[in-house]
Amino acid sequence: MPDFTVCKRNSTRDVLMAKGHLIRRVSGWIFTLAIAYVVFCVALGLMQKRLMYFPDPSRFVPSEWALDELQPFEVKTEDGLTITSWYHPAQKRDKFTIVFFQGNAGHLGYRNYKARPWLDAGYGVLMVGYRGFGNPGSPSERGLYKDARAAINGLNKQGVPDKAIVFYGESLGTGVATQMATEHPVAAIILESPYTSIPDVGADRYPMVPVRWLLRDQYDSLDKIKDVHAPLLLLHGEMDTVVPVKFGKELFEAANEPKQAEFVPDAGHNDVYNLRVQQLILDFLARLPTDSLLEQGNGTDATVYKPD
Repeated sequence: MPDFTVCKRNSTRDVLMAKGHLIRRVSGWIFTLAIAYVVFCVALGLMQKRLMYFPDPSRFVPSEWALDELQPFEVKTEDGLTITSWYHPAQKRDKFTIVFFQGNAGHLGYRNYKARPWLDAGYGVLMVGYRGFGNPGSPSERGLYKDARAAINGLNKQGVPDKAIVFYGESLGTGVATQMATEHPVAAIILESPYTSIPDVGADRYPMVPVRWLLRDQYDSLDKIKDVHAPLLLLHGEMDTVVPVKFGKELFEAANEPKQAEFVPDAGHNDVYNLRVQQLILDFLARLPTDSLLEQGNGTDATVYKPD
């Protein structure tokens, strides 16, 4: 007669062994996934500059991009780099100088279609060069601020005061423009496809990654915009998938008056600047008061600038 007690023990032991084996396998999978996640996060942290900045290392030559008026404008940064920007002075005393801060990719030549109308309208244009973008050095938040400060200080030395300057920031460059606007009381600021901060955009795109802990370059415009008191024109595409429009709207809400926004339907990140927006920008510039410009010169006699 079979011993049912022994059979029951064997069955229970088999079930426990099966459960233990399953637990070990699941634990192994969890451990492997955890290790892979940590490695992925560490890799993102180590590679963050390569994932944030995409410079074209070739030198921008304005004549090759139908911007023949622009001349080299060399300045020395506080950390000793000689950075070449490109400059053409305003053609009349009542015209502002637009200081342009590009986004994170390519070089200034790819923005020729933006600068061309400003030059044709007689405005001064300073297209700011960044380290690593056809210039010595490697880009970073602090580095780009140093490049921008050196360029603006060089422009001031040319006889162009802050009140004769309009900052124009594009994408990543909106963070540079916003920082500079907290330091210089300029006539106005124009932000194209801006963000609240880089970690905000990163966290929105990678919600499972602790990007706020990993990112060294913050460009926290939302925190700084309260200290900007220049008239603001903000431009953003409603269909932007790189910097979703919700960030531009949040930044606009936090900005001081006077302010104006254009949220462009059917426009993404790289096609915001259409003919209608181009005219909107020219109209915005034309409405800025020019009394202070006429009281003193705005650098219209300036030529090529070389650092001391």
